[in-house]
Amino acid sequence: MTICYQKIQTPVGLILIAADDVNLRAITFDRNEANIRNSLIDFKHKSNKIIQQTERQLHEYFAGERTEFNLPVIFRGTRFQKKTWRALLTIPYGETRSYSEQAHLIGNPKAVRAVGRTNGLNPIGIVVPCHRVIGKSGKLTGYAGGLDKKKFLLDLERKNKK
Repeated sequence: MTICYQKIQTPVGLILIAADDVNLRAITFDRNEANIRNSLIDFKHKSNKIIQQTERQLHEYFAGERTEFNLPVIFRGTRFQKKTWRALLTIPYGETRSYSEQAHLIGNPKAVRAVGRTNGLNPIGIVVPCHRVIGKSGKLTGYAGGLDKKKFLLDLERKNKK
């Protein structure tokens, strides 16, 4: 199966979008591109319908016009990883949860560190909102794109929350 990718410029910098003909596979910040390339076999620099939909929805998100994404996503990972990433989809726009709350949500309250590690491996940033998970104290902790990007995304959502 061929995975297509495009890079787009956003307010948080260059991001890479990867998708097959059916599902969104990855949204990653440019500095994490090698991780995506190494995990996908047939990777071609071209666009497709899913990438075009993703790009449009991301631009709407950054313009404050979109609070929910409507994109087909597929997760590749262990059962724990998939469960953890799906739980991220339940965090409403403009809100946050702690890693502890996320661990409880997936029915594994002692897995706080594993949840944090798994969120760091989330292949579909922004759309699968791992940026909405913060430390129990309310402090911003860990984000694959960098804490500056996490802060930007949270501030954007707080500002545009209706």
